[in-house]
Amino acid sequence: MALGTVGIDDVRAAAARLRGVAHRTPVLTSRTVDGLAGATVLAKAECFQRGGAFKFRGAYNAIASLDPGVRARGVLTYSSGNHAQAIAYAAALHGIPATIVMPDDAPPAKAAATAGYGAELVRYDRYRTSREELGRRLAGERGLTLIPPYDHPDVIAGQGTVALELVEDAGPLDVLVVCVGGGGLIAGCATAVGPGTRVVGVEPAAGDDVRRSLRAGHRIEIPVPRTIADGQQTTSPGELTFPVIQRLVEDVVTVTDAEIVAAMVLVFERMKVVLEPSGASALAAVLHGRVAGIAGRRVGVTLSGGNVGAARFAELIAG
Repeated sequence: MALGTVGIDDVRAAAARLRGVAHRTPVLTSRTVDGLAGATVLAKAECFQRGGAFKFRGAYNAIASLDPGVRARGVLTYSSGNHAQAIAYAAALHGIPATIVMPDDAPPAKAAATAGYGAELVRYDRYRTSREELGRRLAGERGLTLIPPYDHPDVIAGQGTVALELVEDAGPLDVLVVCVGGGGLIAGCATAVGPGTRVVGVEPAAGDDVRRSLRAGHRIEIPVPRTIADGQQTTSPGELTFPVIQRLVEDVVTVTDAEIVAAMVLVFERMKVVLEPSGASALAAVLHGRVAGIAGRRVGVTLSGGNVGAARFAELIAG
């Protein structure tokens, strides 16, 4: 596809590449959640995806779309965890090398899983070093293809298959609520559902770069946010994803870390599902009244990932 352009046909092509490879994750429901939200909540459980998060979809689609000769030389990405695992896993399935630029403070469980898939980890200090600059330099020096976490058309198209499946399995949605980091998931999902569904993004309150950018009318950059939602510690929306968000997303709202933890506890107790903080942020917004106009509506929610270690999960929910 042309650089920067993603349409519904690209999402459908990604779905064809992923068929039989990615898990078709379940749509979960709960009367308790519906009662608290005042709506019919249809939760797409990407915590059950290969690699434990939706990121596998975009990573696999991007690697599978490469020219075989280019693909064989290997790939590189920068990520705090879920995209790192996804690229490492998808590269292993293709039998090619993967190099991952990963911050020193990435969750140990995510770093261990990424290394376990056979990837080489290059660590850095996220508060002192630009991962984008480091990634571009290493990719050039090593002759590897750089596949960024969200600012790539094939990644965006792959993530859009989350919403494509949700609508196919659960039926039409009035509203779709999606967690937002760099914007790959929400850009792909908004493309997939079409104009009949309101799309609302959710960020941690400490890291609301996309919300601020929408209000400013242009991309802005913030310091690395201090939040438990490590998958949403982005500093600016993507160059490719932001125009899609401007065009197709109605609003971006925020939730506190405490509200995220409350959603994690509720999902664990009522739905018997473990979510990482970023994976619970969209549901947290629905449960805490951050999304307007959902009363009595059919509301799709992304449970985007479950990659949290047992000790960290226990620490968070105990607090």
